Amino acid sequence: MSGAGWGKKTSNQRPQGTVRRSQVVTTFGPGAMVDLIDHAVLVGGLDFWNFDATKGGTTIVEPRLREAIAERFKVRKRKLSIEDAFREPPTGDEQDSTPLRGIQVLEFPRWHVCQSPSCRALVRSDNLELKRERYHHACNRSKSSETVPIRFVAACSKGHIQDFPWIYFVHAGSESGPCPAPSLSLEEGASGDFSEVVVVCSCGERRSLAHALVEEANPVCHGDRPWLGPEGQQPCAGQNLRLLVRTASNGYFPQVVSALSVPDEAGALQNAVRQVWDVLTAADKDSLPAFRLIPKVKAALSPYSDADVLATIASIRKGEGVPREPLRTAEWKQFLAASPEKPGELPRIDERFFVRRGGVPKVLAGWVERLVLAHKLREVRAQIGFTRIEPVTADLQGEFDLGVEVQDLGLQTDWLPATEILGEGVFIQLDEARVQAWEKRPQVIQRGVALLAGYDAWAEGVDRAPPFPGIRFYMLHSLAHLLVSAVSLEAGYSASSIRERIYCAAGDSDTPMAGILLSTGSSGTDGTLGGLVEQGRHLERHFRRAFQLGKLCSNDPVCGHHSPQGDPSERFLEGAACHGCLFIAECSCERFNCYLDRALVVPTMGHAPELAFLNGLL
Repeated sequence: MSGAGWGKKTSNQRPQGTVRRSQVVTTFGPGAMVDLIDHAVLVGGLDFWNFDATKGGTTIVEPRLREAIAERFKVRKRKLSIEDAFREPPTGDEQDSTPLRGIQVLEFPRWHVCQSPSCRALVRSDNLELKRERYHHACNRSKSSETVPIRFVAACSKGHIQDFPWIYFVHAGSESGPCPAPSLSLEEGASGDFSEVVVVCSCGERRSLAHALVEEANPVCHGDRPWLGPEGQQPCAGQNLRLLVRTASNGYFPQVVSALSVPDEAGALQNAVRQVWDVLTAADKDSLPAFRLIPKVKAALSPYSDADVLATIASIRKGEGVPREPLRTAEWKQFLAASPEKPGELPRIDERFFVRRGGVPKVLAGWVERLVLAHKLREVRAQIGFTRIEPVTADLQGEFDLGVEVQDLGLQTDWLPATEILGEGVFIQLDEARVQAWEKRPQVIQRGVALLAGYDAWAEGVDRAPPFPGIRFYMLHSLAHLLVSAVSLEAGYSASSIRERIYCAAGDSDTPMAGILLSTGSSGTDGTLGGLVEQGRHLERHFRRAFQLGKLCSNDPVCGHHSPQGDPSERFLEGAACHGCLFIAECSCERFNCYLDRALVVPTMGHAPELAFLNGLL
């Protein structure tokens, strides 16, 4: 990352901070607030990402993911590049740094607080002096003190963000009107409570931040999108600003869509054409034979006739894609089609998806229908946007509804930031007949009513609530969390490095799904060392441990008896679940530790044993 504002480009300037490229696609994407060593900044949009002039950006190819996103981008009247849809974030060089390479950032917020106990002035950085990469405030003629960025900003639920209007805030409701020469300071109590954070003006007006918590008392949002540059402002229809703590978790919710690189026979020809689209862009009936003489075109198109290639080129120009199944349905079918494991069989070096069916332990027969050992997996993750204040949850296929209000990552770009994760995993398919029989039990139906009531209570206060995922998802999600905790004790990987991927579809759908993929991997490396696959061979042991982990929680009986229906603590999206039993690292969970209930998986205190899917297993 480089720079403290747009247009400040000087050669041989050291970068202000560094982050891993995989983090730029999630936690620190465009529009995110980041604390560097000496500054607080806002990550610049894609228009301000500078790639190496000689090498350009590294393109990641994943046709299935590109088609899924491009189809939904049509709702927002946006286009996605055909041959350059996904790029890895640019790399920097600390030994030879320049603002012309890397990600530009914008200084944000611009308001700073003087650290002198006797001063505590609240001043914009325009009026401060920059010394040794730190801002200093002239407290008096003989003394200056360092300042730090204020920890409060203003945002709205549409994703806009700006400096909090401090001068307006302290004088709101003043009988004497605005101060002609405002000079602000900040008083903070020992507790840090909003009522003890007071803004004071030299004119005598003072007001605590507790008043800013009332949204209706704040001014209307201006629609500022500073990460997109001076041209980024957009109308904001009547949204009032909300006070936001700069480091709060609700300041940035990235929308990341991912897909596994599975065989895609239906789109093989189109994928081949896209690989050499830079050559075939202007191809027609007369020029195609000449283009076929180019080595890379010849290698890609040799199995296909001219007529098929020309038809595919025409469909791509029209923006038409090959009919494809939803992301996770296609992956599900590939896991189910895995051939039995053979001794000594190894994946090719260039293979991206190598899975083999393992044996299901006799004890688990009737509960687990299929076990698949994924020796090699490639997952591509792409960020398509972000929200603030409230997250937007993906559907059961892992895709987002782009018709809702989400923020753009760039103004003039037709590509998205992405990263590829190479690793391994274990896929577990539950017995569909047993799952359907379990869903029909009276105890399960009754619990589903309570979970739905909690969801409805939560959805009343949310602008963009996702559909209720259903009792099947609650069970699969809870089982996945228990298995993550159980497997991590022996796999050689920490629980935070094991990630869940839930495959869920109702029993009456075209392709019913009830499965879990536990995977681990790394970006920019050759993957992992087989520790997770090896644990898949000991599935019975891990189910036994998961059973014990879920049966009793350290917070029982409070945790076990919890119901989201009419819950005064407003824990509306979980049943029997808490930090003592089911919650795991949020980087491992697809749903922010929501939609969990261990009573649906194992017999739990305060519930009938028939409610648990694994009742009678061990």
